[in-house]
Amino acid sequence: MRAMIYVNGEPTELRPGAKLAQALALLSLSVEARGIAVAIDGEVLPRERWEQTALDDGARVEVVAAIQGG
Repeated sequence: MRAMIYVNGEPTELRPGAKLAQALALLSLSVEARGIAVAIDGEVLPRERWEQTALDDGARVEVVAAIQGG
């Protein structure tokens, strides 16, 4: 079975060991982006851990953005 990492429900070409920053880049985001939250496998990850976090095989990364409206 091929190793896979998912971002917002979509399979990616990222491989196990890839950094969270690479997953964010797929969404044109960076670890410095404001107004977003990240969960890996259902666990919200504190921003101070985003830079060094490596992704495991089968990881499911969910990125949500705050939207301002009225």
